[in-house]
Amino acid sequence: MKGNRAVLYLRLSKEDADKVSKGDDSASIKNQRLLLTDYALAHDYKIVRVYSDDDESGLYDDRPDFEKMMLDAKLKEFDVIIAKTQSRFSRNMEHIERYLHHDLPNLGIRFIGVVDGVDTYNEENKKSRQINGLVNEWYCEDLSKNIRSSFKAKMKNGQFLGSSCPYGYKKDPKNHNHLVIDGYAADVVRRIYNLYLAGYGKAKIGAVLSAEGILIPTLYKREILGENYHNSKALDTTRTWSYQTIHTILNNETYIGHLIQNKVNTLSYKDKKKVALPKEKWVVVRNTHEAIIDPEVFEMVQKMQKTRTRSVGSLKENGIFSGMVFCADCKHAMSRKYARRGSRGFIGYICKTYKTQGKQFCSSHSINIEDLEEAVLMSIKSEARKILQKEDIDELKKIQAYNESRNHYEMQVENIKQRIEKAEKYKRKTYQNFMEDLITKQEYIAYVSQYEEEIKGLQEQLCIVNEKSDLQQEINAQYDEWVEAFRDYINVTKLTRDMVLELISRIEIRNDGSITIYYNFQNPYMN
Repeated sequence: MKGNRAVLYLRLSKEDADKVSKGDDSASIKNQRLLLTDYALAHDYKIVRVYSDDDESGLYDDRPDFEKMMLDAKLKEFDVIIAKTQSRFSRNMEHIERYLHHDLPNLGIRFIGVVDGVDTYNEENKKSRQINGLVNEWYCEDLSKNIRSSFKAKMKNGQFLGSSCPYGYKKDPKNHNHLVIDGYAADVVRRIYNLYLAGYGKAKIGAVLSAEGILIPTLYKREILGENYHNSKALDTTRTWSYQTIHTILNNETYIGHLIQNKVNTLSYKDKKKVALPKEKWVVVRNTHEAIIDPEVFEMVQKMQKTRTRSVGSLKENGIFSGMVFCADCKHAMSRKYARRGSRGFIGYICKTYKTQGKQFCSSHSINIEDLEEAVLMSIKSEARKILQKEDIDELKKIQAYNESRNHYEMQVENIKQRIEKAEKYKRKTYQNFMEDLITKQEYIAYVSQYEEEIKGLQEQLCIVNEKSDLQQEINAQYDEWVEAFRDYINVTKLTRDMVLELISRIEIRNDGSITIYYNFQNPYMN
């Protein structure tokens, strides 16, 4: 019968947990499948595929199997979607209007809700579908408010509600809302504090840990603790300790035994995007768990950070370039140069080799601090502006084009996989036809050979597309690292020690007073 190809859509989310625990088995994935299968068989529908999303909210349409189903709908793989209720399909009124009342009808696909009687082929119940959509959305809104209120109460009670613990801690096996010390990671945290107190900058500390092969927190959680952890602020290709990671650890009060939560929240119950909340809305509970860092040490580190980031004009002796300025010829570190008269204040740098051993070993490379500051500031702002200048670098245009068509590779891969699956299905069908004497042996061999050749060709295409995607991703990752390093410094007006440490690894002064700056994050498209 034409138009009888049906798919079953099953969904279970956290909002159903109470129902299931109270004995409403019809809410479970297993019983949804049985219910829908019985309905399809009773109405002569041929089930061609089952899509199932477990632990997914009906408010969003980025559910894995839901997305696959809508893609298959566009490919005309089926004629009917059968779900337990309209709310299983979606609890978002905007999506009800988009999919049930626009996209699916335009594709000629029917939606049936078995329990609530929803049927998009029946125009008479459109208003009831819309009313149900609003009711379902209101339910989610009320549920979201209740959950937020419950979470806030637990936070104020000193219970840890994060999905992943701060580096250095793990969840107490006896109480998952309580933090206990992770011995190995805690030792790394203590070492970070000790190195900073010993005078190491944040970038230098990161370099030390990376050189020793100590896993960054993201990889430690994945590879050692076995967590399915993803850091949205970091690239998947990141393997080294960054300035920002060290900065975060040095400023996290969790390490002195305090819980600070509710620092971010979603915009609304319908939007997954998170926004930072002002400090007055944070929930702070003191002394909830064992400290890794003594409060006195933590306070000392805070004072040191304020001292190191003090504005350039307020420093008695400008040390923002300390340990970073070198002679371009002899490659030795340059010494500070002081005024001969008056306050004898710090005025710049001079080659240490020339100063201590004379001109027979090196010439008098020198630079005034004002000139050095101006040159470095101009260079940083220049690098930052390149991010916004599309015409600046031809390769940058390629990267931007890749960003715009990032989904293109994913769609290609998905399309090829579907074609492979379809060819394999036809291959299996050919065998069934042969066994039922619908085709001859010669025809069977010819068809199988044809499908195997097609599958082989598609698999080769898949490898090529994946290789291209990986290459573009690697190039894009290099660009992203450069962008993130300079994005915040487009309109900077003053240099700080931490800014210089984050961006610059070395500055060399030539005999004519010109400089060469070596950045930690070199633009991969400058050469």
